Amino acid sequence: MDDLLHTPLHELHLELGARMVPFAGYAMPVQYPAGVLAEHRHCRAQAALFDVSHMGQIILGGRGAAEGLEALLPADVQGLAPGRQCYGFLTNADGGIDDDLMIANRGDHLFLVVNAARKASDLAHLQANLTGVEPVTDRALLALQGPGAEAALARLVPDVSALRFMDVAVLEWGDAALWISRSGYTGEDGFEISVPEAQALDLARTLLAQPEVAPAGLGARDSLRLEAGLCLYGHDIDAGTSPVEAGLAWAIRKCRRRGGSRAGGFTGAERILPELEHRPARRRVGLLPEGRAPMREGVALFDARGDGPPAGQITSGGFGPTLARPVAMGYLPAPLAQPGTTVRGDVRGKLLPARVVPLPFHTTTYRK
Repeated sequence: MDDLLHTPLHELHLELGARMVPFAGYAMPVQYPAGVLAEHRHCRAQAALFDVSHMGQIILGGRGAAEGLEALLPADVQGLAPGRQCYGFLTNADGGIDDDLMIANRGDHLFLVVNAARKASDLAHLQANLTGVEPVTDRALLALQGPGAEAALARLVPDVSALRFMDVAVLEWGDAALWISRSGYTGEDGFEISVPEAQALDLARTLLAQPEVAPAGLGARDSLRLEAGLCLYGHDIDAGTSPVEAGLAWAIRKCRRRGGSRAGGFTGAERILPELEHRPARRRVGLLPEGRAPMREGVALFDARGDGPPAGQITSGGFGPTLARPVAMGYLPAPLAQPGTTVRGDVRGKLLPARVVPLPFHTTTYRK
């Protein structure tokens, strides 16, 4: 732990009694004394504050920034209006996902938020292919999530109430310029807030003083995103996974597909465009294991008979507190990926049944 990086909120985590763990090179809170289950339920019912300062923040400026970025990913960046944000993924020559990210149009530049474990390689990739790429190294990043998030943040920054899902804005809190997006990674309404490092502790303490807000760690963040059917890089998606088989084709707009105004032209299009039209051989699915035994990452999946070689594998799984039952995601061949299909997972040598279901497990509550 002594060799790990610290976020600007490290002191606060220790003060709050967090259990710290290594994550992407940082010492991060996995849970607080209330425990993962309580933190998860508090986020669903009120509001939870997460420290996500380990993630990468990048500015992409200059003329042609949107056009240049579109050569590296299949998102509609040129059509992104000022004050709006979209989800995207950097693809490789084989059509796999090198990282997923958020892209915000801040008027005269783009603002990107990338995964912590990939931020160094993402930055190098962007700088090798584009101009005007600068890492943001003097700001923390907080995520305030849950149905009470708007009320809590609006007491500090009233104008956030005007934002809708995937809106972005620069709003003032005292002498700090907050870069706020109405988005998150829990399936709940909420905000991600980039704050100058010097004001990060004060902002976090002020938010935690609001009656709705409690701290939450990586454990609750993972169970919340799993219930929301959201991918975790390095688990549900990786350099060998195409966006289409991962169920992320919705993020590839019509203009980037065959026949569109800016069709193709992005890295990996040779694989991705045909998959959009003809469907891939495997697909990411939701699974509801029967009984109480969770099916976790790495569990091999078989057809309903349970004979023959493995047909697929669990990529994320655990207990879903909101559903009060195990939930999982994984990949299956297209014939087994239809909702209602029964498959079997090898849990400690026992082939236990699970049912394929649509994602998400828990209905999202984004403010649209």
